[in-house]
Amino acid sequence: MLLRLTRGRLSATLVFPTAVLETEGARTGARRRNAIIYFMDGDDAVIAASNAGAATNPAWYYNLLANPDVVFGGAPMRATVIDDDTERQRLRTIADHVFPAYIPYRREASRAGRTIPIIRLTPREAGSAP
Repeated sequence: MLLRLTRGRLSATLVFPTAVLETEGARTGARRRNAIIYFMDGDDAVIAASNAGAATNPAWYYNLLANPDVVFGGAPMRATVIDDDTERQRLRTIADHVFPAYIPYRREASRAGRTIPIIRLTPREAGSAP
């Protein structure tokens, strides 16, 4: 309901903060939209490419790697994958409190040989390219 009322910008899936991530297709250039659970870290939104613990990353993750200028909740953002282990652990701890299912998702992904990427979305100026 909230997604519809805010034209895809905001949602509250049960009690989890959710917003629409708009990416540009890595191969097609087509606009892709996905509802993503997030939390705030200062002015930045943080998301996890959990794919429910599957053996592969979600398609949107590859899109933002190819084209890191995204739109999140209607706001222009720049996506950066967190590579620093200390920072990734700090953000995982916060993520686990926001969405406890991340814990078993990480376990499942690890069994498949995958580390779930954590992505920081930093605000860009509204007039900058998508």
